[in-house]
Amino acid sequence: MVGAERARRRLLTAAESLMHTVHDSSLPLPVQTVLTEADALATVVDDIANRFPPRSGVLPRTAVPPSVRTPDPTEAVAEEQLLLATATARPADIESIRWLIPADLTLPLHAGLWQCLTALARRNEPVDPVTVLWGAQQRGLLDDGSEPGDVLRMLAEPAGFVEHWAERALQRSLLATAEHTARRIEAYADDPANTPFQLVVGARRALADIDAVRTRWQNATQAAPPQQQRPAPAIRVGPPITTAAHAARSTRATR
Repeated sequence: MVGAERARRRLLTAAESLMHTVHDSSLPLPVQTVLTEADALATVVDDIANRFPPRSGVLPRTAVPPSVRTPDPTEAVAEEQLLLATATARPADIESIRWLIPADLTLPLHAGLWQCLTALARRNEPVDPVTVLWGAQQRGLLDDGSEPGDVLRMLAEPAGFVEHWAERALQRSLLATAEHTARRIEAYADDPANTPFQLVVGARRALADIDAVRTRWQNATQAAPPQQQRPAPAIRVGPPITTAAHAARSTRATR
């Protein structure tokens, strides 16, 4: 019992540390720091798993807390609007950001518009604000009361680069996923009905969500491999023309 309680406290402390890191706005590299904390939490989970043997019926029954919204929805909405407008203006850039998925966006309307854009780009069809709006109407995205005129104006105001706004959206998604993961693990650790191995299974399932977004983040931010320089073609150089040979050719030419 003492060992189980200690494992519970260790897991709770690690989850709280991850939560604190997610909300630390002073971090110069928030994603990298959050992923480091997530790895530290995973190490704690692995250590608990090594100390307690697996048993049947291991899924925790603790209610999972609801997902939380971004702490600054105004900034997120504005940047997502720029993403959608810029992608509409430069649809050729959509192909290079397959790592962004609709679930990364904060509003259902934005997620649906991104689906419309990616579908049009995948089919190599013309992309413009009117076409995207028509696709949104066909999907019922405006049934929430959104005005078609507002959507058209939003899609007609591009700025910056698609990759930049997409990376910003993915960063918010990763941080939100990390926060939700920390909340889930905290809830599991706070429930005394969960055995240590139930905590392990629940925590690993929660951490898998971070790993999924981490993979897409790495695809988005990886540096392009350096291009190999082709060697310059060799120039065939004949033997040097000596003075004697040149004189001999001149003599033959005058005969």
